Amino acid sequence: MNVSTMIVSGVAGAPAGWIGSRLLARSVRVRPLWCVVGTATVWCLVGARFGSLPPWWLPVPVLLGWFTVLLTAADLAHRRLPDPVNLLGYPALGAAVVVAASWGGVSLGLAALLGVLVFGGAHLAVHWWRPDALGAGDVKLAGWLGGVLGVLGWPAMVLVTVVASVCSLVLRLAPAWRTTGAPHGPGLLAAAWLATLFPVLPVASPP
Repeated sequence: MNVSTMIVSGVAGAPAGWIGSRLLARSVRVRPLWCVVGTATVWCLVGARFGSLPPWWLPVPVLLGWFTVLLTAADLAHRRLPDPVNLLGYPALGAAVVVAASWGGVSLGLAALLGVLVFGGAHLAVHWWRPDALGAGDVKLAGWLGGVLGVLGWPAMVLVTVVASVCSLVLRLAPAWRTTGAPHGPGLLAAAWLATLFPVLPVASPP
């Protein structure tokens, strides 16, 4: 574990979190400190994995960690996944996956595209069936997350789905969400980010 890398990553995460809080402010009110500390923490954890992950994969957990903090803060506080941040995931993570595919092989890019269609399509189907259980913001989120999970493989996609569902059920036990339903975004984001931080083959292997 490279402590200096962790420190540098955490320090870099603080201003990134503050910038994110400004983006969120266009739609919802979230305490900037949550975003600053949260992003610094997750980037510090990514820094701890430096050297264990291929360099071409590192932008994915870095970016996804940033989105995870911002969107989780918004969803927990307001049960919303604001478009100014949520939709930014498509070009941001799309670019990161393209970079990964350029080093890891074209098959990664094709897997990402298929993941978008399958994961996003599955969430869209649930939204049509039970719009009260899964909001439109969750569907938009699932689209770009599917691209990342597609690269990681189908087992990761299934595991993230199960973990996210369990997290939503646990959150629903809280008094604030027993009648309105718990937000699904936090569990989905956290599970997906952890999957990128500790990926299975082929991502974990150098090209």
